[in-house]
Amino acid sequence: MKKFLDLISREVSAAFEACGYEAAYGKTGISNRPDLCEYQCNGAMAAKKKYQKAPILIAKEVVEKLAGNPVFESVEAVNPGFINLRVSGSYLAGYLDQMAADSDLSVEKAEQPKTIIIDFGGANVAKPLHVGHLRSAIIGESVKRICRFAGHQVIGDVHLGDWGLQMGLIITEVRHRNPSLPYFDESFEGEYPEEAPFTISELEEIYPFASGKSKEDEAYKNEALEATAKLQDGERGYRALWQHILNVSIADLKKNYDNLNVEFDLWKKESDAQPFIPDMVEAMKRDGYAYEDQGALIVDIKEESDTKEVPPCMILKSDGAALYTTTDLATIIDRMQTYHPDEIIYVVDKRQEMHFTQVFRCARKTGLVNEDTELKFLGFGTMNGRDGKPFKTREGGVMRLERLISEIDEEMYKKIMENHEADPEEARETAALVGLSAIKYGDLSNQASKDYVFDVDKFTSFEGNTGPYILYTIVRIKSILSKYRAQAAASVNGASENGNVNVTDAQAGATQKPNGGVTLPREILAPVSESEKALMLELAKLNSVIEQASEELAPHKICSFIYDLSNALNRFYHETKILACEDEAQKCGWIALLDLTKRVLETGIDLLGFEAPERM
Repeated sequence: MKKFLDLISREVSAAFEACGYEAAYGKTGISNRPDLCEYQCNGAMAAKKKYQKAPILIAKEVVEKLAGNPVFESVEAVNPGFINLRVSGSYLAGYLDQMAADSDLSVEKAEQPKTIIIDFGGANVAKPLHVGHLRSAIIGESVKRICRFAGHQVIGDVHLGDWGLQMGLIITEVRHRNPSLPYFDESFEGEYPEEAPFTISELEEIYPFASGKSKEDEAYKNEALEATAKLQDGERGYRALWQHILNVSIADLKKNYDNLNVEFDLWKKESDAQPFIPDMVEAMKRDGYAYEDQGALIVDIKEESDTKEVPPCMILKSDGAALYTTTDLATIIDRMQTYHPDEIIYVVDKRQEMHFTQVFRCARKTGLVNEDTELKFLGFGTMNGRDGKPFKTREGGVMRLERLISEIDEEMYKKIMENHEADPEEARETAALVGLSAIKYGDLSNQASKDYVFDVDKFTSFEGNTGPYILYTIVRIKSILSKYRAQAAASVNGASENGNVNVTDAQAGATQKPNGGVTLPREILAPVSESEKALMLELAKLNSVIEQASEELAPHKICSFIYDLSNALNRFYHETKILACEDEAQKCGWIALLDLTKRVLETGIDLLGFEAPERM
């Protein structure tokens, strides 16, 4: 179904054309003065120069042509040439009826669907997820869901860091602690143990210990470098130990990502790119792109239009070792050969912008991507504490993601138990859902590129622009719909007992299901109050919001939309006695409107990556 604003513009454009003016002047937008009108067209003023005519005269002609148009309740020409419009309530209700009848809420799908790969920035194996990993996971997951809902094929790749010196450090420290393990016996020819020689807790302690020691002990660091080289050369025992590191780490990572309701289609790793590196390097040399400079292999990528220095892209270090740049380029080759993406989006810290500028330019210059393949850098800002510095624990350390989620859940549990007499087990489940909404909405409601302050008190509040407020609104609607079903069921059952075999109450719109439940009414009526129409106008924006959020990779636009929609719903609720209304047909229309609002809000929070409980 067409976007509501496009349908209005179509009517106004047709009127311009009918008056002898170009249809393009009929483009209409949402009014920034809702006290005066709902929509406004400024085309008459733009047409002044071409047609050598006063804008107000053009506007009056168009308004006269629109007189009687069933799309509009009122149309007015205002000096110096604005066309102010109010849409017809019945036309608006008809549009929402079409939305309600469609499982996808009549959102237009992309005319030319793309294959999109989203790179989530790459957590490192053997290291716990901390708050620094939060934004990549949350933003990437939301962008993935939004683009899919818009009709694209989207592939999410975690892109794990599992290669390089960190692996050599772990292997070296495991060898120091347990030299008798078969992985270090070059004469061992049997099967290596299936069970890892360490737990995730031990692994997470081993890496920082080994890293710290390597900075103080040169011999230890050289041993780690040698272990790294052996691993990358295919040393059998080291490869087996490395596989244990991966298995233990990935199992823990999956658990933590599950807690964030984040899923990946691919669990690719840096090591998966290694087989592509030799041929890539050889081709860059052969085609004259890569050359040696002080022993390192580099590709020049600066452009004449550059206003700041863009360093060459280093492919190999002077000792022949690969870098992140190398594996990122090789990963692009893998993705192009396997998935033929139209677009690759990197959701990473904005401080890595120069790195990706180098990678993108090098990939294009050397022909690793097609000319029409888009490479996008979605750089996000820092999550800060109230002091304006990167978020830390009370002790001053980097907070583990597991701990952050636990603390938010505990805060929500306390609030739920304080406000209601609730079953503790149910309250825990609800707290986890509401806590996740607090974390995700608190992050996503900010423009991704901006730094923001993670304020626990603010984000866990049930009032204001927060996730819990959105969920509270959805739960409020669920409660009203549940009470309506109970009323309707009682009414239908009473009619049946009185001998009325028709179990459909045509007036109320309630239909009894075979299992005894009640379907909700479907027909939305023209609004009878300003607050009801305001709610309906907000609902009609959904199609446009999804398009904008998808094209701009902007989850914050979804947040703004569902916040405005929640406010409109709550204003309507407070001004309207819905269930107490004696006019059954009117009550039926309001219930249909509430049901659509719930579906739109639930769609919105699903695109943000969380869900609502049944009760709060």
